Amino acid sequence: MSHPGNDDKLSPWHVGEVHMQRCAGVADRMGVVGPRVIRRHLIDQHRLFFAELPFVVLGAVDGYGDVWATLRAGTPGFLHSPDPSLLRVAIGRDQTDPADGGMNDGDAIALLGIQLETRRRNRLNGIVRRNRSEAFEVLVQESFGNCPRFITPRNLELTRDPSITRVGATVELPYLNGASVELILRADTFFVASYVDGERGRRVDVSHRGGRAGFVRIDVNTLTIPDYAGNMFFNTLGNFLANSRAGLVFVDWRSGDLLQMTGRVEVLTACSEGASFEGAERAWRFTPERIVRRADALPLRMSLPVSAVRELADTSS
Repeated sequence: MSHPGNDDKLSPWHVGEVHMQRCAGVADRMGVVGPRVIRRHLIDQHRLFFAELPFVVLGAVDGYGDVWATLRAGTPGFLHSPDPSLLRVAIGRDQTDPADGGMNDGDAIALLGIQLETRRRNRLNGIVRRNRSEAFEVLVQESFGNCPRFITPRNLELTRDPSITRVGATVELPYLNGASVELILRADTFFVASYVDGERGRRVDVSHRGGRAGFVRIDVNTLTIPDYAGNMFFNTLGNFLANSRAGLVFVDWRSGDLLQMTGRVEVLTACSEGASFEGAERAWRFTPERIVRRADALPLRMSLPVSAVRELADTSS
């Protein structure tokens, strides 16, 4: 997305997003909604929200043009907004994280603040300002809220001081192996990063995708993902139409392992011709070009609350 800046009459959408909105028959409505809800600053509610979080999802583009999604943790307060135009992110460099190569001074970056316990989430896209390795700032270019649909609630537990360096292994995989396939097939949540380059510069986005466990299909080394009805912004799919690069991250909530992939996307059913997934409006296919598994990368463990466990049991019986 681009942002209307100080002129609310300008559209915040790029051509890929507009195409998707037209396919869905909502382009006129989004032309009115977009400039009203997408801001070039953080509102007070979002500033307070980010400060409460113990982790953040990030999207970044490395020096080769590959986009990566990742999760980084910290003691609540590690995300701090000193004024509405800035968000300070108190995390150091991590050379084991392939997304770290896109977190240099001047890089475009995307952040998703998500609170799985309450299913709240907010998006922030901007530019990195960094003059030391222990932290950086994000100059806000776009800030907006997201609906809570398809977010599975989870209870969260911090397992170690986030500043302590992890000891798990980092392995680059030539293809999706048994353990990685198992993680993807049982996942009810993953995060996807995308970006576009245009007249207004690079704009990166990172977002949540969710569904019932097994909603992602695997055919050899290719993933097919349903796209369910959402806020009709079409940030992710709109980006895909303009730039086929994508980065995915799956989390093993039991071990803290991260499975990160970067590769290419094909949008299969842009105009809702009928996706072969129950309840989905369209679908897209992802083929990884690089796959990295990082053991114990996230110092958090998350479990389903009792109510969610009971609901899953009821629906499977």
